[in-house]
Amino acid sequence: MAVEPVAAQSATEAPAAQPIAVIAGASGFVGPAIANAFREDGYDVRFIGRSAAVTWDDPAAIALLIDGSAIVINLAGKSVNCRYNVKNRNEILRSRVETTRALREAIAAASAPPAIWMNASTATIYRHSTDRPNSDDNGELGKGFSVDVARNWENEFFESDLPQTRRVALRMAIVLGDGPATNLLLRLARIGLGGPQIDGWWFGHSRYRGIGPTPTGGGRAEGHKTGGRQKFSWVHLDDVVRAIRFVRDTDTITGPINVASPNPSDNRTLMSILRRAAGMPFGLPAWRWMLEPAMWVLRTEPELILKSRWVVPGTLTQAGFTFEHPDLADAIKDITER
Repeated sequence: MAVEPVAAQSATEAPAAQPIAVIAGASGFVGPAIANAFREDGYDVRFIGRSAAVTWDDPAAIALLIDGSAIVINLAGKSVNCRYNVKNRNEILRSRVETTRALREAIAAASAPPAIWMNASTATIYRHSTDRPNSDDNGELGKGFSVDVARNWENEFFESDLPQTRRVALRMAIVLGDGPATNLLLRLARIGLGGPQIDGWWFGHSRYRGIGPTPTGGGRAEGHKTGGRQKFSWVHLDDVVRAIRFVRDTDTITGPINVASPNPSDNRTLMSILRRAAGMPFGLPAWRWMLEPAMWVLRTEPELILKSRWVVPGTLTQAGFTFEHPDLADAIKDITER
């Protein structure tokens, strides 16, 4: 029986080049997970950042890296886990807007621009909500510092026309995984401080006043009588990575989208689940008058746990995306077992 000869690759035929994925600001715990996923998918992953091979103070190198890339993902921005003094407020805004502008200008100038650019955003762009959820097709934007940061960030992202590049702003809820938010909450639960965090009155201050060219809000901190039932919108890190892959591969998705579990919880339920995960039978509640001085010591802001974030996915689920970790208790169990 004759054996058909196997076609040999031409000596002059070059192997197919790997598609290039550029990830900016990958120093947090989300960035490495995305980078690993794209490497698994066959991408040549390259970075822009303060300590990367290409840094933000080298626009020529950024332009060279962007030109010919297949996808750009921007996660750059100073952490909001800090006190909102003047210096930090300005840096939180600047680090998001200026890095986004640098990427936009590089993409606009590229002869072979990427097919898709995903930019981090935040689900805190929506108002403090206890009456209804905010989807990406009917959500109501809020006012004040955090909202203004997100609004200016997205405005810069969608500025001007990039006809060859699809743009998607990822309005991410609090990401659960081996990161600062999850670890802080678990630490509180383990030492007996895992009760609900309860909003209420506090002395007036202006740390949450608006920022940017058109600041919003009255400039005073607002207390809300939530009784520890402020909504907690979240998403497992694995589902962030899966959603980014899904958006990459779904050409119809564009604009701002919510990246959040379809099953938001509330603060009391969250802390109860964390106490069980930590093996702690009790947890002391913390009122705002206790949280304000404690957060001052920890150099962070009570807003991060007191604002009612009620956010649900719209575009993702309508496009057919399914969450691997839709249930908060199962998500916390998965994280703690790792």
